[in-house]
Amino acid sequence: MRVLLTTYGSRGDVEPMLGLAVRLRELGAEVRMCAPPDEEFAKLLAGAGVPLIPLGPAMGTMTRPSTAADAARRVSQLAGLYDTVIAAAEGSDALVATGLAHFASRSVAEKLGIPYRYATFCSYLLPTPHHAPPAQVLPGQKLPPGVSDNRALWKLNAESFDTVHGPAINAHRASVGLPPVDDVRAFIFTGHPWLAADPVLDPWRETEELGVVHTGAWILPDERPLPAELVAFLESGPPAVYVGFGSMRGVRAGTARVAVEAIRALGRRVLIGRGWAGLAPIDDRGDCLAVGEVNQQALFRRVAAVVHHGGAGTTTTAALAGAPQVVVPQAGDQVHWAARVAALGVGAAHDGSEPTVSSLTAALETALAPATAARAGALAATIRTDGAEVAAKLLLDTLSRERPPVSA
Repeated sequence: MRVLLTTYGSRGDVEPMLGLAVRLRELGAEVRMCAPPDEEFAKLLAGAGVPLIPLGPAMGTMTRPSTAADAARRVSQLAGLYDTVIAAAEGSDALVATGLAHFASRSVAEKLGIPYRYATFCSYLLPTPHHAPPAQVLPGQKLPPGVSDNRALWKLNAESFDTVHGPAINAHRASVGLPPVDDVRAFIFTGHPWLAADPVLDPWRETEELGVVHTGAWILPDERPLPAELVAFLESGPPAVYVGFGSMRGVRAGTARVAVEAIRALGRRVLIGRGWAGLAPIDDRGDCLAVGEVNQQALFRRVAAVVHHGGAGTTTTAALAGAPQVVVPQAGDQVHWAARVAALGVGAAHDGSEPTVSSLTAALETALAPATAARAGALAATIRTDGAEVAAKLLLDTLSRERPPVSA
């Protein structure tokens, strides 16, 4: 069987999709993957031996829309990736999409008449009466104050999707001979989205409105050794505190200084992950080391705590390593992950995206408490690592059942 995977997003979208690709290939499927052409992603896929079909402009050049008009223009651009996706999907038996690839990918699957699955790595955007939608999911579209019924809030949420995204999606669909959609949110997520998140970290309660398939997180095993300089630093003293914001570029200037001073105030050494924000040491003292892209699965098992932005992948990696966490959410689903870390008692949720030395010190005191470390260690034993395998088997089993029998 031949499966096309498509994703358009940051490392947190690309890496788990690659985890699924590896499992599909182990089960005998032929897999190709459309992803942004960033050098980081090209190296990642090459290392796993999965063919990359460049999709759209590099993520490193993209900016977050700040207005509804900006969002509409971006949707037009993303829907326009259709030509690349439909060429890549030729001869495929199924298409699986994540991130912002859905704008083009679902229309491609519909045009070709092949099975389509959409996966999300966090439940916060999936409509359910059990929690409210984000207060602002789209630029310029805020939910009104005073409305407390979750179903009413989700209805307004759907209307926002229709208003901001509908015209651009339907204009593109008309250009390729497809009918318009009247419920954009349902078009994006489908009636049976896959939730590729750990059931303990991100539980989902079944609803009549949506048939969510909870596969577990898609984790790509990382066997790379840590750099010698990093190992020497780790072994030269007590466990350090790691601070990094992954693929977030808009981190406030001065955040590295705040983090270093807060960590030092508690007598801890500092590891800085440079990331897309380009964080760097604030001086040349020997208690601080900056690292680039490394094996976080191995690194997080050797640190005292992880201070991060709250991406789904980083949160899951830290949880699997048993590392206490401080989440300083910057955007999107990161507030959700911060709340989950706090609710599970395995760390602290920072209030707001711009920490001060005092606010981050207070959060770190919670994360570094012995009781928090004990809970983080206990949680690690419950994190499932078979989510990508579950999803791969589910997809291939479904395709095998749906395939017409071969004539003798």
